[in-house]
Amino acid sequence: MLSQQDMLEAERHGRQVRSIYVYEAPVRLWHWINAAAMVVLAVTGYLIGKPLPTVPGEAANNFLLGYLRFAHFAAGYVFAIGLVARVYWAFVGNHHARQIFMLPISNKAWWSEVLFELRWYLFLEKHPKKYVGHNPMAQLMMFFFFTILAFGMLVTGFALYSEGAGLGSWSDSLFGWVLPLLGGSMQTHSWHRLGMWIMMSFVLLHVYAAIREDIMSRQSLISTMVSGWRMFKD
Repeated sequence: MLSQQDMLEAERHGRQVRSIYVYEAPVRLWHWINAAAMVVLAVTGYLIGKPLPTVPGEAANNFLLGYLRFAHFAAGYVFAIGLVARVYWAFVGNHHARQIFMLPISNKAWWSEVLFELRWYLFLEKHPKKYVGHNPMAQLMMFFFFTILAFGMLVTGFALYSEGAGLGSWSDSLFGWVLPLLGGSMQTHSWHRLGMWIMMSFVLLHVYAAIREDIMSRQSLISTMVSGWRMFKD
């Protein structure tokens, strides 16, 4: 496997590097399971907050909201366990596995690359740069709009879950303090729902950016999260 430094060194000596192994299997598996969990959480969470006005048949024969709540809670557990496992892999995996958890904020060159990528996304740069892992702009956005936000969603989500689980439950013991801190159940619901809209907006930008980079840049993105290999084009 080559690092980005190895790749650049090879290019300086006139040798082309067409593929580098970037994302290990646990990272790729987590990515797709996490994506599915987020879709279920967003759809069911929206319908829990804004229930359908009516359902066909007698009310006694329907348990729609109950099924939605069950799916939401189940997906929430998958999301939480996956995030914990992802944090663990950040310690034992390769350095690309740590990118979304650590920002080199003291590195001036990194901030310069962030600004370059911002200009590239705004169509102010004509030629993209090569990156083995996340580009600096993507790393910055992933850190704030996924990593930090994901922990916030888990904290507020399990705080709301503790209301149904009851006093003395594990969720109440670990997250019950969040409700009074945020001003009560309704306020916590509002913050949790706002977090959902922010995260879903970021997901749309993430998908757009990945497709755009696959088309316009000289490197693969979407297929990299399937195979693990970053492919560089001529």
